[in-house]
Amino acid sequence: MRRKLNYLNYRIFIPYLILVVIGVILVYSASSDILLVNGFKPDVYGIRQAIYAVAAFFGFGVPFFAVKLKVIKNPKFVAGFLILCILMLFWLVILKFAHVSSAEVNGAVGWINLGFINLQPLEVTKLALVIYLAYVLDRRDGKFVRGKIKGNLSHPAILSAFLMCLVIVEPDFGGTAILFMITLVMFSVSGVPTRLALTWLVGIAIFVGIVFIIVVTWNPKFLQESYQFQRLMSFLHPFQLERKGGAQLVNSYYAIHNGGLFGVGLGNSMQKRGYLPEPYTDFILSITAEELGVVVTILLVGLLFYLMWEIMEVGINASSQFNALICFGVATILFTEALFNIGAVLGLLPITGVTLPFISYGGSSMIVLTAAVGLVLNVSANEKMLQEKDETVA
Repeated sequence: MRRKLNYLNYRIFIPYLILVVIGVILVYSASSDILLVNGFKPDVYGIRQAIYAVAAFFGFGVPFFAVKLKVIKNPKFVAGFLILCILMLFWLVILKFAHVSSAEVNGAVGWINLGFINLQPLEVTKLALVIYLAYVLDRRDGKFVRGKIKGNLSHPAILSAFLMCLVIVEPDFGGTAILFMITLVMFSVSGVPTRLALTWLVGIAIFVGIVFIIVVTWNPKFLQESYQFQRLMSFLHPFQLERKGGAQLVNSYYAIHNGGLFGVGLGNSMQKRGYLPEPYTDFILSITAEELGVVVTILLVGLLFYLMWEIMEVGINASSQFNALICFGVATILFTEALFNIGAVLGLLPITGVTLPFISYGGSSMIVLTAAVGLVLNVSANEKMLQEKDETVA
């Protein structure tokens, strides 16, 4: 551990710390008014987010940084981690079909109440899938040649699809899309021919576009009452459907417009005072834009994307397939979550309930993302030690 600290990648560690600290402040600001209105202390969620951040850092970030990578690559660890996630997802499926109303939020069952935290199995599954695919695809390194691609990808593809099926039953379309993107990206950078990977991407994009057009044009009656379908229609017609689900997006627009370039000041948002539902989770970026302005918001998002780039940089220069895939997988989680959240806030993508990494309120997300960053820092430190060893021998 002490030796690894000498090789700590500060270009990843410092942006991570800044984002977490800013996230705690923004959660406090975005949640304080609504807590006061409901008779609670204004700092409840801010303190919780700070506790989540500290617990995640020492309980998961440090261990994932300190542990030897051969432990992460151990098939028993990979299988155990994956089985744990499958069991948790199965439990949610049971709750869903048992119609346990206390477990449902907006028609979806996505959390397990552990008392001190509502654990979201999907968040854990994201990291488990990255580690599993890194392990499997590393073992198949160099085997993706013509005639053998299908056979080498079939097993990980089936397991990934199985996880997606468990998540979509909740239903959680945003989570399913993130698992799909993790699988697609990691398959694409694992040695599969570029032409084939691009063919997959274009084919999938066309398929999704066709399904989207059919559903919107058909507007089937059996879907009209579902919360997820209402969100889709509200994305297409937010102002016309403001009273039927479009209020979130409309008030997001108002918040961004009110903030202008430099904002109305930290704590002075109007939209967080009952107009924008749960402003400290999915739409915390809207409140940030209103209070701190578009300029600061762009800088904040830029810092998040800088963190992604540094993680990808470690993956690009990695000496092993496993290390590279871990980095690309973690970067994909961050990128996809940021893309879906920012797209929803701006009305460019349907609202899927995906939070903004390190900024939005949530214990499960903070724990898993911190563990993921710790793992990337572990990979980075090992790469530096290996490089130094090679230079010494040379």
